[in-house]
Amino acid sequence: MATYECNQCGMSVNASCAKCDVPLENGYLRLDDGSEVQISQCPSCEGKIKSPQCCGADMSCEL
Repeated sequence: MATYECNQCGMSVNASCAKCDVPLENGYLRLDDGSEVQISQCPSCEGKIKSPQCCGADMSCEL
């Protein structure tokens, strides 16, 4: 399962899709203005959420 960890305080979470019971994967969503937003996505149903945040920043994910 992918673990998201805060680079500042070390807090970590495991995230999985409640619909599919599959671990979420780290990804990026390209916006119309060309910028990218970090997301967590389900590889099964392709659902997407904003990646978890801690200490005011996106938590990182090492795959």
